[in-house]
Amino acid sequence: MAELEEMRQIMREFSCSREWDKFHSPKNLSMALSVEVSKLMECFQWMTEEQSNSLSPEQIENISDEIADIQLYLVSLADKVGIDIGSAVDNKIKKNELKYPADKVKGS
Repeated sequence: MAELEEMRQIMREFSCSREWDKFHSPKNLSMALSVEVSKLMECFQWMTEEQSNSLSPEQIENISDEIADIQLYLVSLADKVGIDIGSAVDNKIKKNELKYPADKVKGS
């Protein structure tokens, strides 16, 4: 499993070697990310809750591919705008702990 820093470097090299960086503006990367999230949602379209909890190996493979695409675009977008994803996640968890204290929102 590649760590975030490794993914960032791999995506930089991948884009650079294909001369795609000129297309990878924050706006375009966020739009591509949205498309990939939509493709993930499409994997679950028309399923019942029960069906979404018992996926076939082929469905899991398709979902895995879409999640990977989402992660790679997210890493590229964060890199482009200078955000460290690990730090951003840590900060957001702290904000959520303050916003949603367990003793006040548990079970709701």
